[in-house]
Amino acid sequence: MSAVDRRVQDLDTIAAVLPMERRDELAELLTDQDVETLRHLVNEGMGDNTLRALTSDLAYLQAWSLAAIGRSLSWPAPEALLLKFVAHHLWDPEKRLQNPDHGMPLDVEDKLRLQGLLRSTGPHAPDTVRRRLATWSTLTRWRGLDGCFSSPALRSAIRLAVRATPRPRKRKSAKAVTGDILSRLIATCKTSSLRDVRYRAILMVAFGSGGRRRSEIAGLRVEQLQPEEPIQVEGAPPLPSLSIQLGRTKTSGADNDEVVYLSGQPVDALNAWLAAANIDKGSVFRAIDRWGNISRRPLDPKAINDILKHRAQLAGLDPTEFSAHGLRSGYLTEAANRGIPLPEAMEQSRHRSVQQASEYYNHAQRRSGRASRLLS
Repeated sequence: MSAVDRRVQDLDTIAAVLPMERRDELAELLTDQDVETLRHLVNEGMGDNTLRALTSDLAYLQAWSLAAIGRSLSWPAPEALLLKFVAHHLWDPEKRLQNPDHGMPLDVEDKLRLQGLLRSTGPHAPDTVRRRLATWSTLTRWRGLDGCFSSPALRSAIRLAVRATPRPRKRKSAKAVTGDILSRLIATCKTSSLRDVRYRAILMVAFGSGGRRRSEIAGLRVEQLQPEEPIQVEGAPPLPSLSIQLGRTKTSGADNDEVVYLSGQPVDALNAWLAAANIDKGSVFRAIDRWGNISRRPLDPKAINDILKHRAQLAGLDPTEFSAHGLRSGYLTEAANRGIPLPEAMEQSRHRSVQQASEYYNHAQRRSGRASRLLS
C-alpha cells in the first residue's frame, strides 16, 4: 500500500466526524503527520466545524507551498515564507494592472486554480488570510515549535496590505430573516408532502430556537430533544415545549454544554416531521431522494442554505439577498423589534458577545426610533 493510499484509508476512518468530499486529493496534499494530527484532534473531541475549517486551510496552505516554493510547508515556517504568503494573497489590483508580477505569480495561481483551490480573481479577504495564518500558527504550536507569526514585520505587512486594498465589510446574509420574511418562506411549504413538512420544520426550528447555525440544524439528533412541561398561557391552550441539548457549540467553550428551548408552533412542526418521516432516533433532518425515500444520514449543512434560498425564490424574494445566517441575525432583529430585552434574547441565541448581538438591536432601534422620525 502506497503512502497516499494509506492516508486515504486513515482519512476514511475519521470521515464520520470530518466529512470530506475530496479525500483522494487531500491525501496527496497532506503529510502523514498532518493526518495523524487530524486523527488526534478528532479523538480529543474538537468541534466538527473547527476541524473542517482547519483541514481546508491546511490543504490550501500545503498546495500553495508546493506551487510557490516547490516543497511542503516548513515547520516552523521562516519569516520570509510567511511574508511571501501575505504578498501572494493581499495585493493592490490597480498596481497589478501596471505590473503583472505584483501579487500572486501567474504560474502559482494557475496551479491552485487547476486543483479547484483558488476561485477568487482578486486579492483574498484579509480575514481569510489571517485565519489561514492562524491555522498555520496553531499547527506549529501543536508540533511543539515556535513560529514567527507575531513578528513585527509580519504584522506590519498585513496592516499595510489591508490598508492598500480596502474592502467593504459584507454581512454573512445581506438581509435578516425577520418574522415577516419567515412567514413568507413558511407559506411556500403549503403541501403535505414529506419535503414541505421537512422544510417547514427546518425553518421554524432554526428560527424559534434562537437562530441556530446551519451546522447545528443539520446535525440535530433526536437524542438531543427533551420534552418539557407545557407552557401555560392565560386565555389560550398550553404551548408544547421541549429543550434542545446543543452540547458544545462554536462559542460555548470546551467545558460548557448549551441548552435552548422551543415552544409552540415550532414544536408542532418538528413533531409533524418526525411522525411523517417515522424518525425516533438518530438524525432529525435527513435527505429525501426522488422516490420519497428518507436517508439515514443527516443533511449537509450547505443544504440548509440551499433550502432557504430556494424558499426565498418561491416566495418572490431575491435569493441572493438571503442565506442561512439570516435566520440567526433575523432572530435577534425580530426580538429587538418586539421589545424583548437583549439579555433574554441572548439566552436563546447563545451569543456570547454583547457587542455583536447589540448590533442587530441598534440597527432595529435606529431604524424605528424617534431619532429617525424627526420630520414624520
